[in-house]
Amino acid sequence: WRRVPGYILAQVIGAVLASWFLQLVYGGIINGATEPTPDVHLWVAMLTEAVLTLGLVSVILGTASGARNVGINGALAVGAYIGLVSVWGAPVSGASMNPARSLGPELIAWDLTNYWIYLVGPIIGAMIAVGFEYILKGKPTKAGAEAAQGILDENPQGI
Repeated sequence: WRRVPGYILAQVIGAVLASWFLQLVYGGIINGATEPTPDVHLWVAMLTEAVLTLGLVSVILGTASGARNVGINGALAVGAYIGLVSVWGAPVSGASMNPARSLGPELIAWDLTNYWIYLVGPIIGAMIAVGFEYILKGKPTKAGAEAAQGILDENPQGI
């Protein structure tokens, strides 16, 4: 948990710097920002972000965390999920699934009107995914935490 603030800060800084660069080079940054389609109700866009993030975090927790880390296949699963859901999610909400990814362009464009969609939706979706993980797999164990840190005993039987 002590790494979380730095992780969030790094994502926000990266998103803002990338958006600033794109604005300088191409202009019209809000045109590439995650914004709900004009004919989509804002609550529908928020719920879409929640569902998309629920799926993304579930795929991450199922393939790329701790003892269940399946190496490159985890990256393929996460990338495939993002690619597939973007097909139907992008026309509705922009398929952000990450509050920092949406904050960058909106800060550079100085228009935070719809940012709440990209903050509330992903947080709700991620919380539900973690709840599902807890229900399906149980409380985290010390061995699982060590596996996430890469501290597995290479010789558990003492052989």
